[in-house]
Amino acid sequence: MQHIDAGAELDPVHPVPLPVPPGRTAGLTTAEVAERVARGQVNDVPVRSSRSFGEIVRANVFTRFNAIIGVLWLIMLVVAPIQDSLFGFVILANTGIGIVQEWRAKKTLDSLAVIGESRPTVRRDGAAVEVSTSEIVLGDLIEIGPGDKIAVDGVCAEADGLEIDESLLTGEADPVVKRPGDQVMSGSFVVAGGGAFAATKVGREAYAAQLAEEASRFTLVHSELRTGISTILKYVTWMMVPAAIGLVATQLVVKNNGLKDAVARTVGGIVPMVPEGLVLLTSVAFAIGVIRLGRQQCLVQELPAIEGLARIDTVCLDKTGTLTEGGMDVTELRALDGVDETYVRKVLGSLGESDPRPNASLQAIIDAYPDSEDWRCVESLPFSSARKYSGATFSEGDGETSTWLLGAPDVLLGADDPALAETLRLNEQGLRVLLLARAGRDLDDPKVPQGARATALVVLEQRLRPDAADTLRYFADQDVRAKVISGDNAVSVGAVAAKLGLSGTTVDARRLPAERDGMAEALDAGTVFGRVTPQQKRDMVGALQSRGHTVAMTGDGVNDVLALKDADIGVSMGSGSEATRAVAQIVLLNNSFATLPSVVAEGRRVIGNITRVATLFLVKTVYSVLLAVLVVCWQVEYPFLPRHLTLLSTLTIGIPAFFLALAPNKERAQPHFVRRVMRYSIPGGVVAGVATFVTYLVARHYYTGAGSLDAETSAATLTLFLISLWVLAIIARPYTWWRIALVAAMGVAFVFVLAVPALQSFFALKLVGVAMPWTAVGVAVVGSAVLELLWKWVERKYPV
Repeated sequence: MQHIDAGAELDPVHPVPLPVPPGRTAGLTTAEVAERVARGQVNDVPVRSSRSFGEIVRANVFTRFNAIIGVLWLIMLVVAPIQDSLFGFVILANTGIGIVQEWRAKKTLDSLAVIGESRPTVRRDGAAVEVSTSEIVLGDLIEIGPGDKIAVDGVCAEADGLEIDESLLTGEADPVVKRPGDQVMSGSFVVAGGGAFAATKVGREAYAAQLAEEASRFTLVHSELRTGISTILKYVTWMMVPAAIGLVATQLVVKNNGLKDAVARTVGGIVPMVPEGLVLLTSVAFAIGVIRLGRQQCLVQELPAIEGLARIDTVCLDKTGTLTEGGMDVTELRALDGVDETYVRKVLGSLGESDPRPNASLQAIIDAYPDSEDWRCVESLPFSSARKYSGATFSEGDGETSTWLLGAPDVLLGADDPALAETLRLNEQGLRVLLLARAGRDLDDPKVPQGARATALVVLEQRLRPDAADTLRYFADQDVRAKVISGDNAVSVGAVAAKLGLSGTTVDARRLPAERDGMAEALDAGTVFGRVTPQQKRDMVGALQSRGHTVAMTGDGVNDVLALKDADIGVSMGSGSEATRAVAQIVLLNNSFATLPSVVAEGRRVIGNITRVATLFLVKTVYSVLLAVLVVCWQVEYPFLPRHLTLLSTLTIGIPAFFLALAPNKERAQPHFVRRVMRYSIPGGVVAGVATFVTYLVARHYYTGAGSLDAETSAATLTLFLISLWVLAIIARPYTWWRIALVAAMGVAFVFVLAVPALQSFFALKLVGVAMPWTAVGVAVVGSAVLELLWKWVERKYPV
């Protein structure tokens, strides 16, 4: 342990350069920094961010299906009227919308990333200054304290009880004590003590830092939703190729039609096979989710986190900083065994001064008890979550030397100590209690708590977050179980939870089973867990996941880092330590626990709605492929031109899907996305395709002479529209006024097209006679009834 110089405290967030205490290395000069920048020896690893504008454009424009549609569009511009090329303009508009929305999301994300960016403290020209991570240069002397993430590789230059957790790099859970000359690695973080290190590798040479940046880069990949859509598109491509080849052969060779008409009908059969809007709508929904959350000061560091939030069924809450505000107040000091209270106050004031980076508890003591100027700190032991106590040795003004410990009474005292009974009574009131004890051993003795004499109890009152109770009620209403996991005394944590309306069993984590199955069973039964070690937090997340739970973990301290990393979704407070912000997928920059319901609701909205609208798109793909196969088998003209299917797609899929994708949705997302979508899309597409082809064949026998093909197409279009509208009506359930209005508006729009002569001519739709149009309606009614029964049967037969 290192001697702590008096007056060495530094303000960790002060923007004004602070003087470096005497005896400390002054760091680089401005000239040396400029020289290193000129040589490129600067930490220029790209900051976590979304895709560049060029990458966004390429991702939205250069897709497999855009290439197919683009070629077909160019062909149609040459051989057919502009009406049959409308699908190309729709694709252009959709692609433009996708680019704009993702660009808006990128700007939102980048602006939030700047707000949440860590700013390490470096020493330059004899002063401590804050710089951005990208401004660190080779040789910079970087100050570190509890919760700070090591930004670059380096060598320890100063250490005051410095302990660093390297588990994210090495897998080793125990913190490593660092002394001057020891190596520190980027990607690790400080759990106790403080010090400084010199940067030896910056930029891309700091390999671990580069890996950390890449791992947390804003991305659309590694999600069940995106993987599922890619799988579906792969199957669609396999179906398209043989169907399109057969369609081309039939229309160009077998029927011996005019070339232009044959090409137009061939393209009309191929275009609707492509679910071109599905990927676009997914990207737009995610992008709008990022924008909506950004408005609430919520930084989504990894896009799949939005999807993960929709699936969570368990949220693990750290008490301090989540259910309670960060600050505390000393409400009472109880001296024990007749010890002079004035003397105790002097000890507490000196303990506060001994730690340059106090936690919330010690800060409350510092605020309540001033430092004693005639006491000098000889050595100190910083607080750590694993130990549950801190300590210091002082040279008192009269020449005496004393060693003191400050920490959890149930850790420092024996089970039969009478002070524990008093502590328990205070804990039951939701108060936090620290024990001040005089040690009889040296601080560097691993058994220093043994034989320590209880001197005083410090009673702290925690400030409850005013919005915490409402947030917990929201989780209960949404069938999301809340588990409070804290390092504090279990009784105290349970009392705080009870004040917030969270009922359930309170458990002391020291009595939890070590094996995973036993721990998982205890976690299912309990609600509040106290005296949890950092490693236990990690084990508890793993135990819950082993039972099939999707777990979100909130936290703001270094003791939460391992659990945040292992949880399905890690949520950090913006004021939390740099290490927690670095590993969390979501950062609440406004430090408001009340933002979480909005975050969860946004995830559910995005995923639930994408699952709905995916069914709409894939029903169209299935009936398009089936119609192509039936046309080939019957060797007849393809019934539709591109303009017909553009109209149908716009009214029954494109416009409704946009509204449905952005609608509120509180249902928790279910797994097996592909299975859930295809079990409805396949029967829906088969019924629509068969019903449409039946109407077409009946119309071919009913109509004769010139213009018969147009009349047959109009009848088939009517049947396909009505069944597609019924598919939309099913997907839109449960009904609200606007959903009913949406379905009705699409029906009215189609009637309007049939009723206005100019639109009839533009879309080549005109119902001839009375018998055949009503036959088309009858077939559609039967098809819709069959579809309704079939979907209900599928839901019962193949539940997900």
